[in-house]
Amino acid sequence: MNNDNLAKIEGKIIDGLCDMAKNNNFIDPELFSKYNVKRGLRDLNGKGVLVGLTEIGEVHAYIIDENETIPVAGRLIYRGIDINKIVNGFFKDGRYGFEETCFLLLFGDLPDKDTLMDFERLLAGYRKLPEDFVRDIILKAPSKDMMNLLARSVLALYSFDDNADDTSIKNVLKQCIRLIACFPSLAVYGYQAYSHYHGNNSLYIHSPRPDFSTAENILHMLRPDSKFTKLEAALLDLALVLHAEHGGGNNSSFVTHVVTSSGSDTYSVIAAALGSLKGPRHGGANIKVVQMFEDMKQTVKDLHDDEEIENYLAKLINKEAFDRSGLIYGIGHAVYSISDPRTVILKEHVARLAMEKGMEDEYNLYLKVEKLAPEVIAKYRKMYKGVSANVDFYSGFVYRMLDIPPEMFTPIFAISRIAGWSAHRIEEIVNDGKIIRPAYKSVSKRRGYTAMAER
Repeated sequence: MNNDNLAKIEGKIIDGLCDMAKNNNFIDPELFSKYNVKRGLRDLNGKGVLVGLTEIGEVHAYIIDENETIPVAGRLIYRGIDINKIVNGFFKDGRYGFEETCFLLLFGDLPDKDTLMDFERLLAGYRKLPEDFVRDIILKAPSKDMMNLLARSVLALYSFDDNADDTSIKNVLKQCIRLIACFPSLAVYGYQAYSHYHGNNSLYIHSPRPDFSTAENILHMLRPDSKFTKLEAALLDLALVLHAEHGGGNNSSFVTHVVTSSGSDTYSVIAAALGSLKGPRHGGANIKVVQMFEDMKQTVKDLHDDEEIENYLAKLINKEAFDRSGLIYGIGHAVYSISDPRTVILKEHVARLAMEKGMEDEYNLYLKVEKLAPEVIAKYRKMYKGVSANVDFYSGFVYRMLDIPPEMFTPIFAISRIAGWSAHRIEEIVNDGKIIRPAYKSVSKRRGYTAMAER
């Protein structure tokens, strides 16, 4: 069958029957209330339905007082330790924190100095990809989407593992630590291939350095001259720490639990989590924030005029500006209402980088929008809880100041979050739970079979 004939059939089958597929898959929203179904595993007030227990991460955003839900300043807790204490600990020592955070999430305790050094040496040894992997897997089939390439590369690593299907804790730990170590190389090399083959730019393949941290290696491998400042690496390292874990209920971590519960291998589990994170509702919001601000700078005549900015934000809400989605990207979160602790921490350090980069004016614009957006949303939307800036609001700005291309924003999220995914996979295996299988109620009407001649 030639391409022309295939196109005709495709048009008839897919385009012609699209409405049928839509109509026959539509479920009346009232049925969700009738059968008390928590759509998206959420209550009507947006609170997640309790489906599991975890010791890895905790997201705290409210207290219950006499059966009343009272929002409080958001807290993020890794293995029982408040994220603020973790960040203050490694900042006080003047060192990077992502490797320590990975160890804490994987093993449940903070490492002492010697143990951390051993763990860092193990990561350094695992950073090297299999022989010819870059040439045969990444460069020969460059993708226009970095998350697609990451997932494909992870699945390809299955073929280089002699014990790929061994789900013992020892083997899974080794697999997860290897993936944590080599994710930066997979992501950066994937971008370099994309930039070269689809952007006609020079191809740079820098080998990871064993004496560099994860954050330092990302900047080293990504930049043509491999140069970066201590502050740049420190801010990227901080972003990695803040994105490493967010409880078992976030979409990609829940996917990790679900696929692990089926008994599948580590590579399939992580590829599934990457597929979840690729979704713009989960991992791509920081790109939208940057694009939204670029549109704002082109649209608003006077960026010092609060009224003009408010008018622009109102147009966003009313689907009259930017992508007409009705969203102010980076504002609001499924759990946090008063504040996102990751935003509070990141914002404290962003000002220093903005000053180093000569971008204080743009930083002040972000501060202004962060203040005005909740007021605009409250004016035009009925809200069940407050809204505040989430971590995506500032992380995209940080990445842009670091000259990280937008195509790498979500992969950097993955480089960080694989630490949490790995911890959740191990937790699911250790507790040997049943396969996760929630119930779905069929609401289709019973009917008979119609013979072909009568249709």
